[in-house]
Amino acid sequence: MVGVVQGLNEREEREVMEELIALSKTADVQVLHVITQRRNKPDPSYFIGEGKAQQIRDLAEQAGANAIIFNESLSPAQGRNLEERIGVKIIDRPQLILDIFAQRAKSKEARLQVELAQLEYLQPRMRGWGEALSQLGAGIGTRGPGETKLELERQAIKRRIHAIKKRLDEAKAERALRRKQRARRAVPEVAIIGYTNTGKSTLLQALCHAETLIEDKLFATLDTRTRRAKLPTGREIVFIDTVGFIRKLPHQLVPAFHSTLDSARDADLLLNILDASSRSMLEQHKTIQGVLKELFGSEPRPPMLNVLNKVDQVLSREDQQRLEQARFEIQPAVEISAQQGINLNELLEKITEMLQAQGARVLVEIPYSEGALVEKLHTWGEIVTERYEGDKIVVEALLDEVTIASLEKASLRNGIHLIRPI
Repeated sequence: MVGVVQGLNEREEREVMEELIALSKTADVQVLHVITQRRNKPDPSYFIGEGKAQQIRDLAEQAGANAIIFNESLSPAQGRNLEERIGVKIIDRPQLILDIFAQRAKSKEARLQVELAQLEYLQPRMRGWGEALSQLGAGIGTRGPGETKLELERQAIKRRIHAIKKRLDEAKAERALRRKQRARRAVPEVAIIGYTNTGKSTLLQALCHAETLIEDKLFATLDTRTRRAKLPTGREIVFIDTVGFIRKLPHQLVPAFHSTLDSARDADLLLNILDASSRSMLEQHKTIQGVLKELFGSEPRPPMLNVLNKVDQVLSREDQQRLEQARFEIQPAVEISAQQGINLNELLEKITEMLQAQGARVLVEIPYSEGALVEKLHTWGEIVTERYEGDKIVVEALLDEVTIASLEKASLRNGIHLIRPI
């Protein structure tokens, strides 16, 4: 694999290439050699220098390599020139990530999103980058629609893209309807976000006792998952797992990536999972902040709780110093180990506190005929007091605005009397 270094120090260079190795591992690719070149700007013909291309050709022949992976996006002309010069298949970073998504997408919607990204990647390369797109059989670039790429006419691709976008719009409308139904039930939603491979699915399993896919690979989760759990107060909430963030996401995948984060727009709280043992933790946090800023724009953003995961793996002096720095720079935060079950109760208590802060204290007078509502209030919020007065039950509770709005509507027809605030 090949990386071109522009303006990075040694540590940043190492982290960038380690991520490319991790991506290759996820794609089930064996890495034989890692080569880097420092350049002020990419070569327009080969991306790397022509002499470096010859060096890679010699090394590929010696090692018996059947593909070269580049850690950048290559133009169709650069891909074609490199294949002709080196004599083996050339894969760039976008194609590698698209291949991983094609392997790991499980739901119908996720597969459609990946196919759309692949077809949009293919369109400008149909007459340029021949070998990387035409070789059939197993391997990177041949999954999903890749096996029939050259057989698809341009107009057929355009029609397919149009059909996929229409089906994705329908799926988006269905998701919006399901969110409205959850809102009517007044169940708070907590979206789990974060960089890929930081332990989001492990945390979801630990908090909800749910069977989820857990692998030490990037993009283990591509489909949005929802799981129910209860807070220490007995209040029911919904956790939503999302696809992981990553540097230099292929622009074709940005809409698909944002659609998996669409649930974060309507969440009551964001859980930002960070790997406390990673040298890139602070940089990854900045990446996440940038993506969220792009996703929400000028819209109000839900409050966010940072979760510093894998604290059991913070062993070296350097790791401990980094964690100490994060305690000052990343707030509010809770330090946990999802795998070891460390501080999970503290995390749930902090989630409870932040959800309560978004609500209000109200007094609800409930006639005995609507007594079932009392049990629901225990699920929807936190009950402060509960007493019986004459022909009604009087409940003092901490409730969020969605629940309060629902009770205000119910009070018009069911004899429920809501007093807010108190």
